Amino acid sequence: MPRRPGDLLVPTPGRRPDVIRAAERPPDEVRRHVRSGQWERVARGVYLPTAAADEPGAARARAVEHARIVGIHERLAAPHWFSHESAALVWGLPLWRLPAATHVLHQHRRGLGADPVVRWHHGCPTERDRAVLDGLPVTSLARTVVDCAAALPALHGLVVADAALRAGVDPEVLAMLLDERAGRRGVHRARAVVGAADGGAESAGESGTRYLLLRAGLPAPTTQVRVATRLGSYWGDLGWEEWRLLLEYDGRSKYRADADALAREKRRHDAIVEAGWRVLRVTKEDLVRGDLVSRVHRLIPQPTPLTPRRYLQ
Repeated sequence: MPRRPGDLLVPTPGRRPDVIRAAERPPDEVRRHVRSGQWERVARGVYLPTAAADEPGAARARAVEHARIVGIHERLAAPHWFSHESAALVWGLPLWRLPAATHVLHQHRRGLGADPVVRWHHGCPTERDRAVLDGLPVTSLARTVVDCAAALPALHGLVVADAALRAGVDPEVLAMLLDERAGRRGVHRARAVVGAADGGAESAGESGTRYLLLRAGLPAPTTQVRVATRLGSYWGDLGWEEWRLLLEYDGRSKYRADADALAREKRRHDAIVEAGWRVLRVTKEDLVRGDLVSRVHRLIPQPTPLTPRRYLQ
């Protein structure tokens, strides 16, 4: 069946993992399970059963970070809220890179103690700007987007903003939060990131592809481009209808789960090309190599000089 925009599920809050607190178990039991590899230490006094994190690559790393968030929450008595990338993870949003520390918003400046896996932020969000997901206090979806857009590199912020728009965050609320931050550090970048965000992006890779094009000053591509073919309508990841040019992002897991997926994609690709479209396939390696912009620029009729977008750098 041809893919339709919206066929993929929007991000949903991740399931809260069950963690083990060392304070609630005999020390010998803790040491025994750690030595045997059955438990993995994820934070001070907090462990995660290895089977619970036994997933490949990024999924396993997200499970470990989520468990760290749960463990930190369970040992904090004073009001607190997880923020920035940590809140994005609890909301179920994709991240370009997992944070090196767990971000916690706390209303007290003193008495928090030093912890290398915790990044403390001072403040108390209003009722509008906070939520509770599966028992975990977090900043609201909109507040999380703006925090990430202001504090992270533009690429990382765009991945979060794209996914949040796809999940249904209200653009008017984002605009209001940005107005309230006028004059604060990172607000210019945050405005640029939110302004460039597009809920049509269905993966971090698609967001990263679009980011490179926008940063370089190429015309903004449309997401989920409809293409009529002899086999029916298909939707390309992004592209420019006026030039009949599509960019398709191929993630590593795109064909792994279904042995017939590669054959179906071949028929889809051929039908799109026969309909008069050019297709440029993009992988993670293309985003790292840095030649994607020049490849696209060569395919644009009568290309104009590129003017990089300042606040997306």
